[in-house]
Amino acid sequence: MNPHRNPPLTSDGAAGTNESRRDLHQRDVVDDALSLMHAVGTLSALEYLKLHAVEGRVIARVLLEPGRRRGHQGQAAA
Repeated sequence: MNPHRNPPLTSDGAAGTNESRRDLHQRDVVDDALSLMHAVGTLSALEYLKLHAVEGRVIARVLLEPGRRRGHQGQAAA
C-alpha cells in the first residue's frame, strides 16, 4: 500500500471504501435521473434508477419527496 496516497473521500469527508464509492456512484445516478425527470418525465427517471439497481426506498424518496433531496432548501418547484 502506498503511504503517500490518500483514500478517496465520501461527501461527508470519511475515508473511502467500496461502500462509499458505491454511494458516490449512486449520487451521480440519482442526479442524472433527476435531470432526466425534468427533461422527459418521471417514468423515464424511474426506469433509469431501476436499470442502475437503485433500491426501491431510495427511488421513492428521490421521485416522490423532493423536500428530502440533497441540497434542497425548501424551494418551490418551478
